[in-house]
Amino acid sequence: MLRFIIARRLARPGVAALAVAAALFGAGPASAQDAADLLVRTTRLENQLRQMSGQIEQLQFENRRLSDQLRKFQEDVDFRLNEKGGGRSAAPAPSTKPPAGPAPGQRRSDAFDPTMQQGAAGAPQQLGGTGSIASIIQGEDEGPATGQPLDLQGVGRPVPQGALPQAMPRGQSVAAASGPASAKDAYDVAFASLQRKEYEQAEMGFRQFLQSYPRDRLAVDATYWLGESYLQRQRYREAAEQFLKISRESPRAAKAPDSLLRLGMSLNGLGAKEQACATYAKVGVDYPAASDAVRQGIARERRRSGCA
Repeated sequence: MLRFIIARRLARPGVAALAVAAALFGAGPASAQDAADLLVRTTRLENQLRQMSGQIEQLQFENRRLSDQLRKFQEDVDFRLNEKGGGRSAAPAPSTKPPAGPAPGQRRSDAFDPTMQQGAAGAPQQLGGTGSIASIIQGEDEGPATGQPLDLQGVGRPVPQGALPQAMPRGQSVAAASGPASAKDAYDVAFASLQRKEYEQAEMGFRQFLQSYPRDRLAVDATYWLGESYLQRQRYREAAEQFLKISRESPRAAKAPDSLLRLGMSLNGLGAKEQACATYAKVGVDYPAASDAVRQGIARERRRSGCA
């Protein structure tokens, strides 16, 4: 009967259970209070342990999930690299031996030669599609094409009429009674404006001269100075049209080497650095007997453009 009563009291929660425990052990009020504190602390620790166990399980789950994602990402990267590179082999270790220099009197194999290294920047290149001088001048390319073949093979050769845009609008002839009496007078008037740095007046004068006297012996010089008037005003596209016209239609003219130099400067102004460098190199190939002024100008512009 006594055991039944004790069991019922132990089954009751709270203070009754603590009192029963104290009565069983024959403890006093102080011992009962300590037992109550111990039970509370134990219960609190158990709750904290459960919470920590749940957090540990959640962290372990997140860790496994992130590990799986990282593994899949690495597999995907390896697959893409192998698919694009086709299983590239590792690069060979660099040699510790210094490169052997050329024998005395022998040309270095890595020396730049524009006649041999056709594909290098700064060398005359083959006629191609995009990146050609004509397409750059006509604005067909949004920007200078890097590494594209360059149209320089046609420079110095006649081209059919209409291959390039007309630089001079066709209007009424200016050989009127009030104008200059001869072609030489018209040329001198335009050239005088150029010397005074009145470039717009010079442009109008040379354009009118070329309209009125297209077959005059001064037509090539007038075309050259017309391009110069554009170049001085940084109208690089119009300038390139005039210089390219001389190089193609009059490659044997006295102004032809200077026109190629000015063509390279105009292309560099348009942002076509590789085409400009190739044009500078072509001057030395096509005109080995060019004047010292042209050679010095080529060297200066190559340094300014950073040509190889």
